[in-house]
Amino acid sequence: MKGLKRLLIFLMVTMLALSGCASQNSDAGGSDDGAKVELVYWSMWNSTEPQAVALEAGIKEFMEKNPDVKVTINWNGREIRKTLQPALDNGQKIDIWDEDLERVTKNWKAYALNLEDYLKKTYDTTDGKRYEDAVMGSLIELARYFSEEDAAYAVPYQPFVFAFMYNKEHFEAANITETPKTWDEFLVACEKLKTAGYVPLTTDDAYIDTLLGYHLARYKGYEWVETLVQDKTNALWDDEAVLKTAENFEYLATQGYLSDTVGSNKWPAGQQDIAAGTVSMYLNGTWLVNEIMGSTGPDFKWGTFSYPTVEGGVDGQNAANYGSQAFQINKNCENPDVAFELLVYLTTGKWDTEIAKQSFGVPVSGTAEWPSQLNEAKSVFENLNQVYPWAAGIQADTDKLPIIAEAFTKLLSGQFTAKEFIEAMK
Repeated sequence: MKGLKRLLIFLMVTMLALSGCASQNSDAGGSDDGAKVELVYWSMWNSTEPQAVALEAGIKEFMEKNPDVKVTINWNGREIRKTLQPALDNGQKIDIWDEDLERVTKNWKAYALNLEDYLKKTYDTTDGKRYEDAVMGSLIELARYFSEEDAAYAVPYQPFVFAFMYNKEHFEAANITETPKTWDEFLVACEKLKTAGYVPLTTDDAYIDTLLGYHLARYKGYEWVETLVQDKTNALWDDEAVLKTAENFEYLATQGYLSDTVGSNKWPAGQQDIAAGTVSMYLNGTWLVNEIMGSTGPDFKWGTFSYPTVEGGVDGQNAANYGSQAFQINKNCENPDVAFELLVYLTTGKWDTEIAKQSFGVPVSGTAEWPSQLNEAKSVFENLNQVYPWAAGIQADTDKLPIIAEAFTKLLSGQFTAKEFIEAMK
């Protein structure tokens, strides 16, 4: 009898232990009985980058305020461009991911959730506004523009715009009181900078084609630029707009407005010239502030202005290559409402400001505080309503691109005249 009692007790203890184990596994799996909601986030950032540091802190605070939510972060770095799709194809649990706004929409939209219904709702950190009205409207529209059905499949954050980044101390010393809006005003600014003892402009091999692309697009629009470089007959290189563009840059070279090293600059030589204070202007993205912060320090006086208009051109300063990073939510996410609430938390209010502050980047919401280095960029963003592709279309034919870059480098360095540049293109 005692043996039977011992056996019954042993069986009861065993059953209780197994029951406890099953309950713990259920909690970890996120069941409906009060267990945690689990979200897996694959990030484009490396864990040590300032964006990652800020995002991790924001996510930690979100979990503290929502103790039923657990977010696991996988810091992929830029390798996410190679690793994400195979993982999604294999059915791996990934609820949220991020990368460039255009890339996530065009490459991974098939895996992502349509967010239009979420954009039209209000949230705790949107000050009573619908989410789409609480953040940069131009970026929401850009997210829709990149999709075939004009619907947003991504949440933009950390915006950028490609524009002239310049040294405000140089402009002040040269008595330039307003940033140039037209090419003629740009030339006046160059002359004042040169007279004041500064080298007005530089570039390098990584960005040299952007000058040409932007200038041609100001004359004829980016779609024409794409047609130009894809024209196998090369007949379009005889267009008057190409000659005017080449002559405009030939003038910069002959007047000494370009760095003496522009013909041999290898990235990051151009931006380091800006950081060293030896050159005044550089056509680049607003990310430049963060990219060379280690060289400039936070006290460098940054300014930003849109690429100038040209006489007789079709595009104004409202047109630029702009975009952002962006989050997407997996269309198979089991908890999309919670996932979107997390993204709202990170892209509005305190954490939008904090991400911008730590990365010296641009915030996406209307109430966030901008880093002082990018104050002038705010008006640039407010004016945007026409998007250029990268380099305004000049890279549309990758086979032609090396020929263009080589000839344009020779034009800027004074080795080619405007007409010689055009002949090299044909």
